[in-house]
Amino acid sequence: MGANPGFPLGDGVLLDAYSTAVVAASERVAPAVVHVEVTQAPRAGGADAPRRGTGSGFVFTPDGFILTNSHVVHGARSIRVSFADGTSQDADLIGDDPDTDVAGIRVAGHQLPTAALGSSRGLRVGQLAIAIGNPYGFQHTVTAGVVSALGRSLRSLTGRLIDDVIQTDAALNPGNSGGPLVNSSGQVIGVNTAIIPFAQGICFATAIDTAKWVVEQLLRFGRVRRGYIGVAGATISLSRRAVRFHGLDAESGVRVESVEPAGEAKRAGVEPGDVIIRYDGESVAGIDDLQRILTADRIGKRASVTVLRRAQKLELTIQAAETPAK
Repeated sequence: MGANPGFPLGDGVLLDAYSTAVVAASERVAPAVVHVEVTQAPRAGGADAPRRGTGSGFVFTPDGFILTNSHVVHGARSIRVSFADGTSQDADLIGDDPDTDVAGIRVAGHQLPTAALGSSRGLRVGQLAIAIGNPYGFQHTVTAGVVSALGRSLRSLTGRLIDDVIQTDAALNPGNSGGPLVNSSGQVIGVNTAIIPFAQGICFATAIDTAKWVVEQLLRFGRVRRGYIGVAGATISLSRRAVRFHGLDAESGVRVESVEPAGEAKRAGVEPGDVIIRYDGESVAGIDDLQRILTADRIGKRASVTVLRRAQKLELTIQAAETPAK
């Protein structure tokens, strides 16, 4: 009996094509995926033994640079990396950025197998996503799914939002952290970073374009440079009356809770109780907006800041400094 022209591809052919893509991508990337073992100092004031943790990472240059998660290696006393061929060696921390959960480490070597870095621009919801890592110590575990959503925001351990996070249903488990999320061509599109406890099929990866920018900063400066104005604040809702009276385009802002005595905000005349609603022409509807705006290119740049002070709307001039090293 002839093939039905309405169904040009049978289920078997589709499954074979899917399997072929996953197999080819995993074989291309798996040799560059490493198991990261970390020893950390005992907690302050404790007599406990040194704490240990594990995660994943992947080599992205032949001379031994490795991408992983900040939460895997932050504060590490020692880092040990194991490769697919069974060899292992100590690694040095290049730098880490808890605000994006990205870290760079390095091992000695040359002509190491590498994972090709792709781009997270142009990703489409529904396209194939493959995660490779070492969950629960089971090395080089491969899971596959799809890109479930793009442009998500995820709260990092520091409280700052990580923008442009990739959501996927490729299963992640403890130990996958820092491993690559790759497309069907075997190019890395994200760094696996988090799962939602007790949820199924909701996993996240820091977009590779973000990770590449962070690594560039870490290699140049040893840390990520961001703007800083010296205030502590909280997001608050504005009264409808204030929004109408001042013709505002947002219904919330950042109330300044405290101002550092020697900070840039103090020099600009910002006072506790002020509500920041605009910075350098951009609307500030909350603390996340302010953090997003204060990028490295704002450092040393004079900008106009709009604040509400009681019934007044004031325009102040501020020059952002660089966020102090932690």
